[in-house]
Amino acid sequence: MLDEIQKRLLREIADLHTVPSGAYNIRSNSKLEARNTTANIDIVSKTEKSGIDIYIKPGTKNESVHIPVVLSESGLKETVYNDFHIGEDCDVVIVAGCGINNCGTGDSEHDGVHRFIVGKNSKVKYVEKHYGEGDGRGKRILNPVTEVYQEEGSSVEMEMVQIKGVDSTVRTTLSKLEKGAKLVVRERLLTHGSQTAVSNYTTELNGEGSSADVVSRSVAKEDSYQKFVSRIVGNAPCTGHTECDAIIMNNARILAVPELEANDLDASLIHEAAIGKIAGEQIIKLETLGLTEQEAEEQIVNGFLK
Repeated sequence: MLDEIQKRLLREIADLHTVPSGAYNIRSNSKLEARNTTANIDIVSKTEKSGIDIYIKPGTKNESVHIPVVLSESGLKETVYNDFHIGEDCDVVIVAGCGINNCGTGDSEHDGVHRFIVGKNSKVKYVEKHYGEGDGRGKRILNPVTEVYQEEGSSVEMEMVQIKGVDSTVRTTLSKLEKGAKLVVRERLLTHGSQTAVSNYTTELNGEGSSADVVSRSVAKEDSYQKFVSRIVGNAPCTGHTECDAIIMNNARILAVPELEANDLDASLIHEAAIGKIAGEQIIKLETLGLTEQEAEEQIVNGFLK
């Protein structure tokens, strides 16, 4: 039975106020808390290591899978391997994410390794949210690894969100696309205090007509540090775009490293990067509406990260 802290974490990372409909696998403090399968979606525990296999039958449409993880015991460290086997002609939503409450002295760490094998002409929306809280001295650490293998004509939309409370994260994402496959990535990131966040995206466009759009919007406050690396490799006639748009505040530091590699004459690749502070006139305009300077900054940041 989940306690109130664990329920709050689930609300933060997966917007779950009750047990979700459809298939789900809820993991709490390194143990299976609850699981449900459907006629089209099966979830099987791995035997050789910690994690699950999710099997989605060909033709499955308008169904969802929730696989949230919560940690509320200080000092827990785990690595979990989850593989998604998605058949042809599917249209599904997958919601993951991890929430950590650490009120102790030991570091708490969850490293989720997710692999997606997306069948021909399938459409997948993947939402992953990271969240941390707790007043202990122990750190909240999350190091997600994501591998995406897209077959011909498939489409994947990934929403990666980390807005609060994570002390250290290294995100590693590898995507390989075949003919006509499409990938859209939207990362939203906020760091504060002495937090560090590193994002490494590598996208290989291997099939004719494949495309990728990888965009990060981030805010770095106080003494935090962010590094965004996005590498797009065009190995066929394809289109690729990557962008980093960041706001820097206080004593924070941000490093943006866009990389493009064209190995085909008809590979069309574009990168953009912009880092800057909040414009003074934006603050002044909101202050004339009755907001304090701090409230104005919060409004601008919230709007930027939506």
